[in-house]
Amino acid sequence: MPEPVGTEAGGVEILLVEDDPDDRELTVGALRRSGLVNHIEVATDGAAALEFLFGGGPSRGPHPSRTPKLILLDLNMPRISGIEVLRRIKGDPELRRVPVVILTSSRETRDLKECYALGANSYIVKPVDFEQFVEAIRSLGMYWLLVNEAPIGEAS
Repeated sequence: MPEPVGTEAGGVEILLVEDDPDDRELTVGALRRSGLVNHIEVATDGAAALEFLFGGGPSRGPHPSRTPKLILLDLNMPRISGIEVLRRIKGDPELRRVPVVILTSSRETRDLKECYALGANSYIVKPVDFEQFVEAIRSLGMYWLLVNEAPIGEAS
């Protein structure tokens, strides 16, 4: 089950899909310190992410109140991989417009190519250095939540 991090009004701004507890803590902390986000939803694996997004199964379709403005997605997770989650998101007519940023430790060329082929909006290899990691998260939050313009009436 997803782990709620914020409960403020206004819907989910970011869905973070990350199985590593240290990376979850660093990412949420960096987003909070940036002051860019009020509500971050956390899913600890791909199955929990799909459950959150589709609310009981893809045949029911996504629930509008659960549609985030941005999805940060790890690739290497138990149960359902990030690539499969990406495939399902980008295959759904309502969710495909939500920006998905792959945030992974994988430097595999085949992962990078497959993610872009499936419709990923960005592919970021997690920096090992703490300060670089925090700056990367701050920058991506700034870009996708403040600078980027989404179509009116769609994920923004």
